[in-house]
Amino acid sequence: MYSETTRAITITVQPFYLEEHSSPADGHFVWAYRVRIANGGADTVQLRNRHWRITDSLGRLQEVRGAGVVGEQPILAPGESFEYTSSCPLATPSGFMVGDYEMETAGGERFLARVPAFSLDLPPRLRAEGDVERPARLN
Repeated sequence: MYSETTRAITITVQPFYLEEHSSPADGHFVWAYRVRIANGGADTVQLRNRHWRITDSLGRLQEVRGAGVVGEQPILAPGESFEYTSSCPLATPSGFMVGDYEMETAGGERFLARVPAFSLDLPPRLRAEGDVERPARLN
């Protein structure tokens, strides 16, 4: 698990590989990630926007921006938390994600709560040499 706290907002992420949705022979690898956002502060906050930077093992960067998470803009009173699960496909067998959530206090102040960088790696049993089929190389 990966965790980071910004202004008493703790974001914890747990990624896991979705073997049943992946097709290594076709260069299609899918991970899910479970996120928990906990408000340990004294102010009520609302998650307004998300920004993800997704990098595959070849260094290719994809940025994703949008309103809320999984169709919601949750409001968290002090001591409350919100959890959701989403997914990320890659064309390589590993990569990483990092990002931030734009939060807004009840008073209208906005700030960025950092999402910790987390790795998207195949489970050890699939990383053994020869267990993952690689897409054919184009010459």
